[in-house]
Amino acid sequence: MYTTYIIGSIILILCTLIPFLPFQHWTVRAFDFAMVQVLGLQVIVFVAAFFLVSRQTEFYILQSLLLMSIVYEISILYKYTPLYKSGESAKGSTSSKSIAIISANVYQMNTQFQRFIDLVQREKPDIVLTMESNKAWEKALEVIEKDYPFQQKVALENTYGMHLYSKIKFKSSKTNYFVADDIPSIECELISDDGFEFRLFGVHPPPPTPTEEPNSKERDGELLSVAKVIRKFEKPTIVVGDFNNVAWARSSVLFKKTSKLIDPRMGRGLISTFHAKYWLLRFPIDQMYHSADILVEELKTLENFNSDHLPLYCKFHIDHFDDTNEEEVKDLEQGEMEEVEEFIEEGKEEEGDREEKVEN
Repeated sequence: MYTTYIIGSIILILCTLIPFLPFQHWTVRAFDFAMVQVLGLQVIVFVAAFFLVSRQTEFYILQSLLLMSIVYEISILYKYTPLYKSGESAKGSTSSKSIAIISANVYQMNTQFQRFIDLVQREKPDIVLTMESNKAWEKALEVIEKDYPFQQKVALENTYGMHLYSKIKFKSSKTNYFVADDIPSIECELISDDGFEFRLFGVHPPPPTPTEEPNSKERDGELLSVAKVIRKFEKPTIVVGDFNNVAWARSSVLFKKTSKLIDPRMGRGLISTFHAKYWLLRFPIDQMYHSADILVEELKTLENFNSDHLPLYCKFHIDHFDDTNEEEVKDLEQGEMEEVEEFIEEGKEEEGDREEKVEN
């Protein structure tokens, strides 16, 4: 029992420390995702050790390190509980009408199209964003086009297809390829019926996994490229999609600071979306960020429709005159823009290396 405790405690402590390493290989970045699960195991081991393990020198050292790890992780995660009070206010008289969006990674191999269509027709959002949607999904979703006359479609068979359907009028729309020519993001400028303009970005960068990308360079480069573009905007802005990242990862922190956007999950909950079928191994990688002049009324997951991701639902409104959210906006500190530029350049170089390997 004592040996098991020592080995288990060391592993759990390393799970806390490894994300601090400045490497982007998936074997390192994978530890960003499991903070909630690691925290739960650390608490169990820490408490159980007082009843099951003899009090030797190693016991006190490991218990102290476990406690430090637990305190650190709680300091990060408590922001995603109701204990943390965000600055968002209620809808005011200067606000737009409520706008609802569903963002869903449909899972390209999922052919239960009707389950997703039924979900959309029941929830009746103003905007629908799909990821991993290929030609088969595009064909199936033609039935909703009469209700969503404004569309931007990027049907791909590489699991990075993306489709945007909107009841709200587009002023402009385009597809961006910031880092790789097979990883699209959608950018739209919309104007609501009551005259409120806003920009929307749909993103889906590749994850660092042994089956996708060996490192997080393309993901981080893509997200930070989007953040740099948003930084120049003055209009209300929303970014939504499958980020394949968690909010406490270094690249996510830089994304939030660079874009000057707000994470609406703070004070609401983690709202984890992946993996849809295994709740103990579920991570909050489908995300939504917004500018200070957008106020979120509701943010939640919806029912599974046979995808590996739960769909994300958000209802929000725009209020140019409400500055309550301003305190949540964090800007880059000295030296961090150089770090952002380095991430972006590495992402572009990684895409070039990948193409060269494919050609060879």
